[in-house]
Amino acid sequence: FKRILNIGFADCFRVRNLGKRSYTFWDYQNGAWQKDNGIRIDLFLLSPETLDLIQDCGIDKSLRSLQRPSDHTPIWIKLNN
Repeated sequence: FKRILNIGFADCFRVRNLGKRSYTFWDYQNGAWQKDNGIRIDLFLLSPETLDLIQDCGIDKSLRSLQRPSDHTPIWIKLNN
């Protein structure tokens, strides 16, 4: 992962949400979801040439609160044409 970042790719979510603590994965054990004890393992990595196309990027946590959800939540990106 660091090798990809070192050649210039950037984490879209971090570019748009600098300093914001957000996750895309919560283990099913020990109440991780309820405690917001997660990790962020789902990413959009963009090349330097495409960073200026980012309109918005976010994480949709609403699906994780459904009955029998996945342990992941989707990350989304909206780019300018």
